[in-house]
Amino acid sequence: MSNLPKINIPPVKAYFPEEDKEWVASKIKEMLSTGILTLGALGKEFEKEFAAFVGTQYAVAVNSGTSSIEIPLRILDVAGKDVLVPTNTFFATAAAVVHAGANPVFVDMNPETFAVSPELLEKRLTPRTAGVVLVHIAGLVSYQTKEIADWCKKKGLWLFEDAAHAHGSTLNGQHAGTFGIAGSFSFYPTKVMTSGEGGMIVTNDKRIFEEAQLYRDQGKTSFLTNTHGKMGYNWRLSEPHAAIGLVQIRRLKEILKKREAIGNFYNTELSQCEFGQILKVPQGSTSNYYKYIFIPNKLNDRSSFKKSFKEKTGVSLTGEVYEMPLHKQPVFQPWAKGNFPAADDLCARHICLPIFPAMTMEEAKHVMASLKEAFYG
Repeated sequence: MSNLPKINIPPVKAYFPEEDKEWVASKIKEMLSTGILTLGALGKEFEKEFAAFVGTQYAVAVNSGTSSIEIPLRILDVAGKDVLVPTNTFFATAAAVVHAGANPVFVDMNPETFAVSPELLEKRLTPRTAGVVLVHIAGLVSYQTKEIADWCKKKGLWLFEDAAHAHGSTLNGQHAGTFGIAGSFSFYPTKVMTSGEGGMIVTNDKRIFEEAQLYRDQGKTSFLTNTHGKMGYNWRLSEPHAAIGLVQIRRLKEILKKREAIGNFYNTELSQCEFGQILKVPQGSTSNYYKYIFIPNKLNDRSSFKKSFKEKTGVSLTGEVYEMPLHKQPVFQPWAKGNFPAADDLCARHICLPIFPAMTMEEAKHVMASLKEAFYG
């Protein structure tokens, strides 16, 4: 590694061309003049354009990816029931289930896809199971997604998609978030597109659409009244956040193209390597390359490796998906029942390479050269 130059490469970096910064600034200036800072025209336009992009009839903008999961779960009346949730996902997925009054039942992952499978779901089915939360880890839509949807239908369960990682990802031309009753997206700053903070619920179900609008605004039956019909919360998306979201959704095809170029380069470089495996994009899928997952054959101490790798090469490896599965998290111990061998193994072993729209091919080549030298020695 010492023969390589040191080039500082961040794990992620937001992408805002100057014209987008200027447009957002002009819209914020307008808002400050009009005083319309929440639930305004920009929020409605953001919803309309996002729904059109993913191909759903409805979209509801909210303040976070977390609330975009919890609100539909409340509408689906999960209180007191069981919900099947992958163990290799972020805290918020299962936390939303708990906050909606349900019990998360953790499910192991298919090593091929980093997602659940019908067989794994079947093993965790309980008499109280109401539905399944499918997570598209790293922006990869599992080739088993349609099979999972059919399995849910056969069992009389709903399917909900946590597509926080998967803006623009598809399977056979169908967008992530549209295979079940509803889907959710996150616009946190590290995501493929951002609104600063924020989330989006997408659905073709009119009841979910209408009730989600009530839940996000303190359960009020109308914006202009104080009559409350639902036990809602302050889950609104502000107009400044909507303005940022709008420039990003309009820029999303370009963002995806830039990420794909880096992802394809990594694929070519690592497809035949001897020191590990990549998480392959299934046939018929397109990935947004939110994360680029690489699984070394041997990695005794990932934390020390990442620290040393950055010190010697300047390359920052991104956060894992995820380093600690939910069944090992202290807060979820009341629901941590069963064995999860695939998650225990792969959550501890994988690394994620830096990938972002402004990344240059020279930077990507430096990442590859550094990785190969680190493992080949």
